[in-house]
Amino acid sequence: MKIALLGKGKTGSKVLLNKTHQVIAFDSKNPPTFEKLETFDAIISFLPGDVFKSYIPLLIETKLPLVTGSTGFEWPANLDQVLKDKKISWMYASNFSMGVAVLKQMLNKLSLAKSMFASHQTSIHEIHHTKKQDAPSGTALSMESWMDEKCTITSERTGDVIGFHELKFDTGSEKITLTHEALDRKLFADGAIWAAEYLLKNKIPGLNNFQEIIERTL
Repeated sequence: MKIALLGKGKTGSKVLLNKTHQVIAFDSKNPPTFEKLETFDAIISFLPGDVFKSYIPLLIETKLPLVTGSTGFEWPANLDQVLKDKKISWMYASNFSMGVAVLKQMLNKLSLAKSMFASHQTSIHEIHHTKKQDAPSGTALSMESWMDEKCTITSERTGDVIGFHELKFDTGSEKITLTHEALDRKLFADGAIWAAEYLLKNKIPGLNNFQEIIERTL
């Protein structure tokens, strides 16, 4: 598979290390164009959210399967239908960790159990490296949505932390804590490459959620 990589930062650089597929990176010095991209089988993006959003019309024009971990922006409201109409397969995630996909299932269960307790408070704390631009992280916001309630979210930017997320469910008399810590950015690259392979093989038109696809395969 020939992969066009948009963004070769901390995570994108790990995609470049993949030896199974041919990966070619595009950046400000080598910007993507339709003519360049049409020779590829799939696209993976780890661009900042605002930059990725500016490329959406071009990416639709290519009609290629696309996997994106870009966060910190709002998706166009009609994008899913546009992709379906054009039979284009995209997949997105705030976090391409298989472990976070498992965490989602655990939080879904905890969310269903909320009615068992008279009262509770839910908080999420996330830590990332100092160069991460968006706060709270896309994963923290996803965790809040998986709990299906408003959570207190706090963010910390320090050192070169890859990704740390901790959810605390406090009833006053007991506390449940769920923690996920990324130890190597390679896991995000591996997840994104898996997603590209999946889309190329299965061709699912529309804007697909990585965690939901993982759940279907378990």
